[in-house]
Amino acid sequence: MDHFDIAIIGAGLAGSLATIALADAGYRVALIGPEPAVADGRTTALMDQSIEYLKTLNLWEKVEPLTAPLSTMRILDGTNRLLRAPPVNFRASEVGLDAFGYNIPNAPFIDILCHRAEESPTLTRITTSAIGFELSDAVATIELANGSQCSAYLLVGADGRRSPVREAAKISVSTWSYPQTAVVLNFAHELPHQNISTEFHTESGPFTQVPLPGNRSSLVWVRKPEDAAQTLTLDLAALSRAVEDRMQSILGKVTVEGTPQSFPLSGMTAQRFGKGRVVLLGEAAHAFPPIGAQGLNLSLRDVMTLVDIIGVSSGEPLAGDIGDRFDSRRRPDIISRTASVDLLNRSLLSGFLPVQALRALGLHVLSAVGPLRSLLMREGVHPGSALNAFKEGLREKIGRKSA
Repeated sequence: MDHFDIAIIGAGLAGSLATIALADAGYRVALIGPEPAVADGRTTALMDQSIEYLKTLNLWEKVEPLTAPLSTMRILDGTNRLLRAPPVNFRASEVGLDAFGYNIPNAPFIDILCHRAEESPTLTRITTSAIGFELSDAVATIELANGSQCSAYLLVGADGRRSPVREAAKISVSTWSYPQTAVVLNFAHELPHQNISTEFHTESGPFTQVPLPGNRSSLVWVRKPEDAAQTLTLDLAALSRAVEDRMQSILGKVTVEGTPQSFPLSGMTAQRFGKGRVVLLGEAAHAFPPIGAQGLNLSLRDVMTLVDIIGVSSGEPLAGDIGDRFDSRRRPDIISRTASVDLLNRSLLSGFLPVQALRALGLHVLSAVGPLRSLLMREGVHPGSALNAFKEGLREKIGRKSA
């Protein structure tokens, strides 16, 4: 039976990135999971902190040609409600950046990660499913669908919302659903996007256009389930017209590319994000609607934290409390991000006038108050930075008073 320092279950973006990072730290890592049956047509917007991490993993040079920068993020009220919010523009230049982040197509991104994994001498790719787990104080034993077994000091579940690793560790979850379905597609457009991502807030959820290279963009269109189903029946010409109308033709004529995909929206948070020799990453630990480019960025912070906790390989067996330490470190970030995305999404759906008034007032304040907008932008790009800046400012004021 093969033995590894770390076994990662799930070969999606989160699992693949974690595997590369841990192999780079000198650990013997197994990445376990079949190749995806269907190419992922979605894109992922990675913020500046995540891009910097890709650079440390020597991935950015190959990924960058696929990407488009997000220099401005614009929020427009696309509702017909009595109380409407003003437009808000978040410009990266206001916080000293060329771009908040970059939009990356998922399918070629996964291909790059696969090729990068093949180059690592301490990384083993096992392209079969894990079908059973035995957890002890010393090791985790994994039973594979091909009839073989392997073991590892640390078992990492990056195996999605229905995570078998989470189930084996007897970690429960809190789940909730939304009356929404996301329609995902890519489209070409007549006018340049100028590296501006535009998010229309509608009564059924966000309609978010995100730049791709050239005169192309990706789209996440959150709709009522019955409206989403109807949208998927449209031919490409009618769908293109529907997208252009919803965008108010701000990018001119629209031409939808390929076949759209759809995903019902729901939320999930694990009761623990780690336990003993088990760690949960990505959607095995947390999942929420595609609002504010939070998903994979949050998962990458999972990866960064795990690498920080275990450090560079010393050749010694990994400790049996890594999962508990990981849970303690990740809890504040995951809980706060999940709550904020859930609150924003529910505020869009609410027909309660005071809720609409608060949302409109909040966006009006962000539009009018530059320092507050900058603080929010810094927190979005580098989570925790706003709180740290507040603490430093408080210390300086106390120091001046003491002097």
